[in-house]
Amino acid sequence: MKNVDDLIESAAELADRGLSKGEIADELNVSRETASWLVERSGASPQPTSQPSQTVEGGTGPQDIHVDWSAIGRDSKRMGFVASAMANLLAKHGEDVDLTIGIEKAGAPIATLIASELETDLGTYTPAKHQWDDDDIEELGGTFSRNFAGIRDRECYIVDDTITSGTTMRETVEAIRTEGGEPLACVVLADKQGLEEIDGVPVYSLLQVISVGQDE
Repeated sequence: MKNVDDLIESAAELADRGLSKGEIADELNVSRETASWLVERSGASPQPTSQPSQTVEGGTGPQDIHVDWSAIGRDSKRMGFVASAMANLLAKHGEDVDLTIGIEKAGAPIATLIASELETDLGTYTPAKHQWDDDDIEELGGTFSRNFAGIRDRECYIVDDTITSGTTMRETVEAIRTEGGEPLACVVLADKQGLEEIDGVPVYSLLQVISVGQDE
């Protein structure tokens, strides 16, 4: 994807397939606000929303950075190399950690490879945003999959592909603590915020993507 028009077209295709705006945000690695704007620009949603904007190609839109890591995701060998690097960032936190939690959807396959590298069990968490469309996301909740390892008061690592605002990672940290677990560290491919920690949990990333600009 090279420009905003590509993202708008992709958002329309995903909306036509029945994905919620939250799932579209996850698929395109953009914020919920950007996902809403893209869907509305595509004509898939008739109701406009008011969002912080800046001048972009084709009009005004939310201020955001799109991260396309499909060159990694479509090749299992590349994924393995990247997961090994991410595992290396986590390894210094705790010798007895035996659980890695992947945030669905994109974080789960990365977490699977990291869990194998670190020889831990694997769990997955589906965040509230996957249910979010036009309703208030604050009324929704995320879930841990019963098909994978449970928290059971264990120390764990958290894995995702990108951090856009930090909301999903913070939600996951809180959900793990609610289950009695203790998150020791988080790791992502790319961090748009340059975060060092979330609620006291260290955050590591292979890339920090920072937007630098000036007022005109």
